[in-house]
Amino acid sequence: MLGATGMAKRRHREPVDVQERARPTPERLRHASGDWDRGDTGQITLRDAPLERAWGRGVITAEQYAAGMKFRHHWWHAGLGEAIGSVDLNRILASDVTSFSGMAKTEAQVFHRQQYRAAVKATGTIGAKVLDAIICQEAPLEQVGYALGWGSMPQAISAAAERLKVALDRLNDLWR
Repeated sequence: MLGATGMAKRRHREPVDVQERARPTPERLRHASGDWDRGDTGQITLRDAPLERAWGRGVITAEQYAAGMKFRHHWWHAGLGEAIGSVDLNRILASDVTSFSGMAKTEAQVFHRQQYRAAVKATGTIGAKVLDAIICQEAPLEQVGYALGWGSMPQAISAAAERLKVALDRLNDLWR
């Protein structure tokens, strides 16, 4: 709508409280499909990562869940996760030899990489791939089961869950 001066009229919006803006949208809660908790303060915590869903639905035990969280902790603090950054348009597009990509930057990263490698060795090739996909990459159990070679959805979910449980039990044995 144009006013008498030819400029569009702006609608004034009331300021929204920061706490209200930080709440998940109804669509996001629907996507979580009931896998969320409301704390004592009213804060909502979404629990829709595959590992948390498996624990919440009784597929894995609390000990297995703790081992999975420890695996993710070592993976993340080892610097193996995707880097979150932005594009620097002033930077020359060439390989950056000063970043030492792939090498640990601190002694803490070295420690976490050693723990992560020990976990990968203890769980075996397939177990490590399943753990990485479900825990670190947050791929659904169904997708991991299909990657393992199962053709139907129930078989794929069941196979991925069983592989996940075996790998988490091996992690529990390693970290006791």
